[in-house]
Order: sequence, then structure tokens, then C-alpha cells
Amino acid sequence: MDGVWSLLVFIGVNVVAASSGALFPPDDWYARLRKPSWNPPNWLFAPVWSILYLMIAVAGWLVWREAGGWAGAQAALILYAVQLVLNAAWSGIFFGMKRIGLALAEGLALWAAVAATTAVFFTIDPLAGWLFVPYLLWVSFAMVLTGTLLRLNRHAEAAA
Repeated sequence: MDGVWSLLVFIGVNVVAASSGALFPPDDWYARLRKPSWNPPNWLFAPVWSILYLMIAVAGWLVWREAGGWAGAQAALILYAVQLVLNAAWSGIFFGMKRIGLALAEGLALWAAVAATTAVFFTIDPLAGWLFVPYLLWVSFAMVLTGTLLRLNRHAEAAA
């Protein structure tokens, strides 16, 4: 698998991970949550995540290509897969299960996986590492937001 086909596979895998956001969109429960003044508007999340998922796909592909495929990038690509699975799970936990505390715990694991993937990617292809930095920053912001939502809405989690 090389060239454009391998890039398309990475994009496809990211589309699959991103689909969890479509399966578990914000609903009335989320609309009723108390939110901090700095909470982004709902319309902002889809374009931000679309850009990030494209960057994540390109980063994975660059590592794949630079390391010579699976054999040369196995550890990095396992980390990559772990962070994508954790990423995909977050929407189901937060919006589907309505478990803000569990989403925060899972999100902290996601943050650690993204940070580890970023660090490993930098050692293989610096551009791939840099492509992960905005993702790491966004996940950092998302976890601060999730923690704040938990603090402001302990009643909402108990009622769900």
C-alpha cells in the first residue's frame, strides 16, 4: 500500500472514528447543561474536528510512509490506533451515556494517548508531530471544558 491509496486508507479510518460524533450528537440533555461563558458555540465543533481529523490522517500517513510501512512504524501506529479508538469512544460516553465524569476520565486517557503519539511521531517525521500539536491542544481544551461541565452539572449526570 503506497501513495495516494495509503493516504485514502488513513483518511477513511479517521472518517470511521469521526462518525461517532454523528452517531451521538448533542441533544436536549446537552442543551440543558450549565456551560461556562467560554464554551464554544455548537456549530464550531464540526469544522474544527473535520480539520483535525484530516491533519490526524495526514500525520499517520506521513509516519507510515517515512517508516516504511507497518514493520517500521508498528509502535507508533499502535499508539495512533489507540488514540483514535479513545477519540471515537468519547462521544458515546458523553452524549450517548450522558456520563460527564466517565467522559472526563476517558478523555484524560485520550489526552495521554495523543501526547504519546505526538511525541513518537516527532521522532519519525517532525511534520507529523507538528500536525498532531493542534489536536493535542484541542483535546486539552476539551478536557478542561469537560471538567468544567462536570463541576457545573453534577446534578445532570446523576439524573441521567
